[in-house]
Order: sequence, then C-alpha cells, then structure tokens
Amino acid sequence: PDGSGFFYSGYDAPAEGTLLKDVNKFQRLYFHALGSAAPDRVVYERPDQPNWGFHAQVDDDGRYLVISVSLGTDERNLVFLKRIDDLSGPTIELVPEFRAAYRFIGSDGPELFFVTDDDAERYRVVAIDLREPDREAWRTVIAEDAQATLRGAEFLAGRFVAHSLRDVRSELRIFDRTGTALGEVPLPGPGHVVVANVGAGDPALFFSFLAFTTPPTLYRLDPIARTATVFKQPTLSFDPARYETRQVFYPGKDGARIPMFIVARKGTQRDGSNPTILYGYGGFNIPVTPAFSANTLAWLEMGGVYASANLRGGAEYGRAWHEAGMKTRKQNVFDDFAAAAEYLAHEGWTRPDRLAISGRSNGGLLVAATMLQRPELFGAAIPQVGVLDMLRFREFTIGWAWESDYGSVLNQDEYRALRAYSPLHNIEPGVDYPPTLVLTGDHDDRVYPAHSFKFTAELQHVYRGPHPMLTRIETRAGHGAGKPTTKVIEEWTDVYAFLARTLAFEPDL
Repeated sequence: PDGSGFFYSGYDAPAEGTLLKDVNKFQRLYFHALGSAAPDRVVYERPDQPNWGFHAQVDDDGRYLVISVSLGTDERNLVFLKRIDDLSGPTIELVPEFRAAYRFIGSDGPELFFVTDDDAERYRVVAIDLREPDREAWRTVIAEDAQATLRGAEFLAGRFVAHSLRDVRSELRIFDRTGTALGEVPLPGPGHVVVANVGAGDPALFFSFLAFTTPPTLYRLDPIARTATVFKQPTLSFDPARYETRQVFYPGKDGARIPMFIVARKGTQRDGSNPTILYGYGGFNIPVTPAFSANTLAWLEMGGVYASANLRGGAEYGRAWHEAGMKTRKQNVFDDFAAAAEYLAHEGWTRPDRLAISGRSNGGLLVAATMLQRPELFGAAIPQVGVLDMLRFREFTIGWAWESDYGSVLNQDEYRALRAYSPLHNIEPGVDYPPTLVLTGDHDDRVYPAHSFKFTAELQHVYRGPHPMLTRIETRAGHGAGKPTTKVIEEWTDVYAFLARTLAFEPDL
C-alpha cells in the first residue's frame, strides 16, 4: 500500500538447451522492491508441493496479502493470508481445502469478500469475517442466480457491482453492502463487459463494453447514481450498421441446447453459398463471449459470415456446463462443434465446402479433433497453437496443469478417452480430410510447438488426397499474447489467402 514494490509469482529459469520444454514446477511468490538492485525476496514457497501455484492480491485496507493457491488449471483453490507488516510471520490458512473456487474481490474492515461456487454452481458472493472465519459463519452477500452465471464482482463506495452472463450476454447489477439488489446498469445492447479492478475507496468503476462489431468503449460507472457514461470511444473507418449479429440455439448430438452467435452483413442470403468461419473453444471454464476483433471485421468486409459457438466445457452456464465437457466427457465438445457446422449448413448460411473451422490453443485441439472425426463437414481447418498430442502434453512446460480439464494418461479411463480423440494418434489413411493450415510459433512455451510439428508431419505423411496440408511457423513469436501488429497482419493475410483459395471464393473488397 505504500507503493514501495509489488508481488509476483515465478518459476526457476529452464535448464540450458530446454528453454521451451522444461516442465514448470515449484512456483514461488516474490516481492520486488522498486528502485532496489537486491535480489527479490521470496515471500511464500512450498517445496513439498511442486504443483502449487500462487496469485497474490493486497486487501483494500492494506493489511493482508491474500494468496490464492492453485493446482494447475483446476478451478478449485486455497486461500492463505499473510500480514503485510510481517511477511516473515505465520501464514493464515483461511480456506485450507481444495473444495471450490474462491476469487478475492475486496474487503471492508475485518470482512473479506469472495466470488465462489462453493454450494453455488453458478457462483455467489460470500463475506468471511476474520474474527469468525469458520465456514459455518460465512455470510452470503449475493445469492446464486439460477438463470445467470456470476463472472465477477467489485466492491466500491460501499456497494457491489456484479458482472453476470445471461445466455452469454453480459449484465451489470448493483447491490448494497447487505446484498440488497439496487438495480441493473443499462448497457448499449447484447455484448460483453470487461470490468477494471477497483479499490473500496474508489468513487467510480470503469468498464469496457464490446461486441462483434462494437470496439471496446470505455464507460465510467457511478455506483451510487447507477449511471454509466462514455469515457473513451474509438473511431473506426467501417460502418457497424451494415452488419447484424443474431444469437441462435441449436441441438447438440445428445439434445443439449447450445448457443451460437452468427455475424453477417445485413441482407445476407441464406442460399448455402456464403464463405463462413466457425470458431470455438470449449474448455477450462472459459466463456466465449461476443468479442471485437479487427481480424473478424476484415472477414466480414470480404463478404464472409462469422459464427462463434458456445460449447460445453466453457463457463457460459456454470460448473455443470464446464464439467460436461471435461475429462472423459470431452467428446461432448467435439460433438457440439460438429452440430454447429450441421446447423449452419441446414439453415442455409453455408455449405461444407464453404465452411472453415478455426480455434486457438485448446481451440486448436477442438479444430483438429473435429476435422478428423467429421471431415465431410468442412472445407478448411485452421488449428492454431493447438494441443495435439494428448498422450504427452504433460511432459512439456505447463502441460501437466491441464490434467484437471483433460484428464491424465495415468488414469485408465481417462487414458482411453484421450487416446480416442488425440489428433496426433487418429489420422487415418484413405480419409479425405479438408485443406488444413496448422499455425504455431517457434517460441511457444505454453503449448510446446512440437505439438504442431508432429501433427503436421503425420498429416503430410499419411494423407494422399488432393488438398493442401500446410503449416505456418511464426519465428520469434510464442503462444500469441503480445505479438506485434505487423506479425498479426501478416498471419491473418496468409490465413485469409488460404481460405480464399480453399473455399473457392472471390473476396468482396
């Protein structure tokens, strides 16, 4: 709180010659003193727990360091506290069991506030009084909503601003300190909200609102007056009024109700001829919300249709939706994606030879697995920085952390599920796979680029049909975050040139 430094977590440097593939273990929590050349101080470590990770926040009163302890990508976490004025002192284990997810959002005197799915599949806000911290004494501030999934909350000016998803559309609601609902904040329309972190003493909250054709617009929210006004708005050279976004719900293979957004020019004819990109992710309790992207706009301006499916495995509808797409149930995600393609063709938006599928990271796995299982549905596939060797992903960098979602080869049932869909191990001779462009970065230390190298090599070795099976390896780039704009432009230029050729359409420019 005195501005003297900051906390961060990190791993030891990898061994010589194994920069991109050394397994990440034994994370530590450090304090860096601004202006000091002394080695950073280790604030917390657990040599007996090599897989534990640490995320630190300082409470609003500046008294406690709140440490979230994670185990890989498992949503469940522990919560520990340390006194800021005695970091060498004892650690208080406030939540000592991996029972549920607890996200610290603020404090007021002795009470700490958390968003949690403890006894609330779609999350609630609880207050933990440090004078009586036992779980039985926790106070529910904002109760679970059976129709909306609480994604986060901020505490400021004595009020809570809660951000929820209702059928994948953001909403902001305000509650007083006791949890009494005070009303909803009007938003410009269906879209997604990104809330900036605040402190309890801040007079206002800033949030961005965005949608597929609406760039991030920054708003200032007064929680007392419950009004939001535009603070910063970008200017663009395209006319969003030319496009429309609609949300549809289609049946999955097992009858599940799956949401999907479809973005296209107004007046687009549903005659089956439209070049279309279908995007998906489906994993790790991450929702796929309406998102603005200049890359997507370029596709729309070329005359394409863009569809984004909200598959199981994500966070759109809470814990049950996530768990329905993980471990031995991961096949549900691929089936949901294939069903989205079938819907788009059935409704006349496109046809298989004009439909491309695209996804990144876990979404790269989604694209590769689905193109192998249902090749007749697609005219092109673009798996980007994908997890493609499901039998060895645990051997590289942070891959072991994904076992909470994918399962482990050391578990017999989970091994069988992984082997059944692992892209590297399911390329079959004699199958007419769609044209494929595999993208990766040669410095990707999240999804080791050998995933893409091996998958491409196997695909080129086995496939004997007429379609191109290509890879694009970006040099001096990693998983994607922080990639320079010039590299992004070059990458998407190649992707769209590939799609124009393989989907056989003339871009409308």
